[in-house]
Amino acid sequence: MQEDFHYYATYCAAYLAGYTHEESEDICYCAQLVDLCSGTFLTKLNAPLSAATTQLQLEMMDARTDIIGLQNITRIWASFHFLPYDLYAQKRGRTRIYMNKYRLICMPNSDLMVKTVELAKGKPIQAVGVAMHVLADTWAHSYFAGTPSLAINNTNWNFREVITIEGEEREVPIKFRHNPSAKDDVANNLYTSSIFQNNENSVMNLGHGRAGHLPDYSFMKYRYIPAWDDYKEITKDNPSDYLKAFAQMIYAMKYIRGDISTFGKDKYDTEAIEPYKDRINAIIRKRQLIASEDWKSFGEDLSGKKIRDFDLEIYQKEYITNYKKEDTFLGKFIEAALAQKGMVTYEIYTSKNYLAGFSKTISNGNSLLKTIFG
Repeated sequence: MQEDFHYYATYCAAYLAGYTHEESEDICYCAQLVDLCSGTFLTKLNAPLSAATTQLQLEMMDARTDIIGLQNITRIWASFHFLPYDLYAQKRGRTRIYMNKYRLICMPNSDLMVKTVELAKGKPIQAVGVAMHVLADTWAHSYFAGTPSLAINNTNWNFREVITIEGEEREVPIKFRHNPSAKDDVANNLYTSSIFQNNENSVMNLGHGRAGHLPDYSFMKYRYIPAWDDYKEITKDNPSDYLKAFAQMIYAMKYIRGDISTFGKDKYDTEAIEPYKDRINAIIRKRQLIASEDWKSFGEDLSGKKIRDFDLEIYQKEYITNYKKEDTFLGKFIEAALAQKGMVTYEIYTSKNYLAGFSKTISNGNSLLKTIFG
């Protein structure tokens, strides 16, 4: 997903869940920050690099792909962007090496998703934003894994967009190019994807790189053939998935606020979105590369307040100059990121899958922390 959903749509969901305008701004700020909290950003702050929630393109170009480098990549991408669906999945006739990667495939409504939302309950509001980013991405990034793998993340060349014209579905071929600086061309169905690399562990085979940004566009309904499902065709219906993601975020945040006693799988607050469903669907289904202005307008109509634009610089001085960094806005975000990464790494490790490294539980006063180790 992009800033349009992680920032502005998350603001809308938070406000509909009962948070104030100011709280909703803080939640969506942290949800968007997950896509920007890189090693480069943390180095500038002199903050712990283990709190990285993403890797920039330039960082990925220099990323190691030995076992240590791959574990670092997997900790980041599996924890925040491609949350594994079933760490104990079975598939006959496959090696353990293959299965370790297969079990990291992302889909919504997983046990780890429940743990992610529960982890944010009772924590500072920064943890809510982190959890909402992870939840939303389980819908957009379904069927891809947050670890480099040709065997899992590769696709064939045959992508088709499903477009409804006068009530009838038609398929239009999607063309890919490999120029990362080129803007996707919606009008001509021309998009950018990663270059095919037959090296199993190439960073080109991380996540949905082979599908380009198609998973990040809410309007996109498409058919393609993934490697992990033995090259059987899949239909990915982003408009339907994004609407569910929005309704599930509202439900999750009501749970975190204490308005709902339990958080369960496959539950959505459809009642909260019903008065606005036509408008939300119109935003989601509009064929545009970025829907920020539409989501922002909707959010401002909901609250009657102006939503500030995202500014990566806004909290940096407070963190750098404050002696008690854990009390700062970014300090609380870093703690939330470390908790999420520690939880996911611990769950992967205890499933006897070491692709995300090693983990152990340590005591911190009256609480238990899951700490990651490369």
